[in-house]
Amino acid sequence: MTTEAHGHGAEELCEAGAELYARALREGRVHSEDAGGTPCLIDFGLLHPGVEDVRWLEPTAPAAALHRLLRASADRIADERRREARLAAAFEPLMRIDSPRTAATAVPAIRVLSGSKRINQAIDEAMSEAAQELLCVQPHAGHIGQRAESSEVVALVRDQALLDRGGRIRALYQHTTRHLPSVLARYEQLRGDAEARTLDEVTDRLILVDRTVAFIPADKQAALALEVRHPALVGYFVNTFERLWRLATPMYPEVAHRPSINGITPRQHAIAVLLVEGHTDNVIAERLGMNVRTTRVHIAKLAATLGSESRAQLGYLIGQSGILEQPGQER
Repeated sequence: MTTEAHGHGAEELCEAGAELYARALREGRVHSEDAGGTPCLIDFGLLHPGVEDVRWLEPTAPAAALHRLLRASADRIADERRREARLAAAFEPLMRIDSPRTAATAVPAIRVLSGSKRINQAIDEAMSEAAQELLCVQPHAGHIGQRAESSEVVALVRDQALLDRGGRIRALYQHTTRHLPSVLARYEQLRGDAEARTLDEVTDRLILVDRTVAFIPADKQAALALEVRHPALVGYFVNTFERLWRLATPMYPEVAHRPSINGITPRQHAIAVLLVEGHTDNVIAERLGMNVRTTRVHIAKLAATLGSESRAQLGYLIGQSGILEQPGQER
């Protein structure tokens, strides 16, 4: 029976073999018939036939057996190292041919993510490696890769972990979210450098992690997203965010309120700008994150303030009033 057929190597000496070898060391020899079930002892050189009587097997000194087995192991390792060197030498010129193409695609500059689970996983992975900053734009208080309520708890823990590592969070929302208790409650649970501001209009959803990777929607249903790592594109997104941030009104940790000007509220000012541009009530509502009914209420109040009796007259009075030159802020 061969060593391989016996089913183990020298480093895993079977129980029967270990017991017989120990007995041979104590007694000086064992009969060859006793070793019939443990051929590994002879294969590994732990037992050898006696010089005076081959019917008896004598033990090899453990130190000598160990030295020989270690030397055989070292020889095998050396053979593998030589094989590795030959493989590396054979593939090295091939890798030089392929490297210009694969180097450019090793980390994709833009990757398409499909499904909320995969999108959220990619964002979580990027956040787990973040150490500096999270910048995000969240219109309608939504998220790229919409999360279930239980997953929002995970996101809160994820954001807190960034703050605990000394990072900071800055988020932009639309003005309409200032009145949603859930948004403020989320920030009140965070401990660290977290800020939120609002604008009448913001860009579509955007998440920037450590200014190295960005996530943006790739369809209107939020079922697809792009993971962007191209430095020029990420830099463009960062500059866009910074400009919007400077124009925005603080919401957290300090709330800023700007008064109405000449009876025109900041919200009505934002609506007036879009009205003069010729947008319908539905478009205005969508861009300002409002429902159509609320939008029409504001338009009616604006018309009453300016003394307008028709939609056409309202556009004219808005242009004549000079209110378009006044920056709109949240009431």
